[in-house]
Amino acid sequence: MRPALFLDRDGVINEEVGFLHRPEEVRFVPGIFELIRQARSRGYAIIVITNQSGIGRGLYTEEQFHTLMRYMRGLLAAEDADVDAIYFSPFHPVHGLNEYKRDTDCRKPGPGMLLQAARDHDLDLSRSALIGDRCSDLAAGAAAGVPKLVLLRGTEASCCEQESLPQFFLAETLEMAAFQLGFHANPAPSSPIT
Repeated sequence: MRPALFLDRDGVINEEVGFLHRPEEVRFVPGIFELIRQARSRGYAIIVITNQSGIGRGLYTEEQFHTLMRYMRGLLAAEDADVDAIYFSPFHPVHGLNEYKRDTDCRKPGPGMLLQAARDHDLDLSRSALIGDRCSDLAAGAAAGVPKLVLLRGTEASCCEQESLPQFFLAETLEMAAFQLGFHANPAPSSPIT
C-alpha cells in the first residue's frame, strides 16, 4: 500500500474562476507542477478529489467535465506532473437538479471520494496527505483518516480555525505546502493550526 496526496482541483490545481468548464479558462496555480513531481518522487499517488456541483446545477455536462480533465491531464503530463486518478461529485443537496439533487457522502465534506480512491488504488490513508482551499476539503480528509491536512489560505481560513477539525497547516502558497508536507529537499519550519 502506498500513500496518496489528495488534491482539490479548483483553487489548488487551477486558479478559481467559478464553475470552470472551458479549457481556455484554465490557469494553473503557481507551484502545482513541482509539488506533484516532488510527491511522486516520494512514492505518493496523486489523486484529485473535486466537488462539481456545476454539473448538478445544469451549468455544464459530465462530458464537458471529462473533456476538460483530459485537457488538464495532458498539460500536467507534459510537465511530468501526472495524476493517477480523478474523482468528482456532481451532486448538491439544495441546488442540484433532478437526479443530482441529493446529499451523499461522496460530496465533500463527506469522505466518499477518498475512501473509494483508497479501495481502487490500494492506498494507505494513514500515511496520506491532503491539500485543499476550503474547510469541506479538510473535513473530508479528516473523516477519511488522512493525518496531514493543508489549507491554502483563502476566504475560509478563519472558519476552519473555528470548526472542530483536527490539526492542520495553513499555507500561503503551494511551495509552502510542499515544505510543510516534507516534499522539498530542505523543509522549512512550519506552524500547525489546531
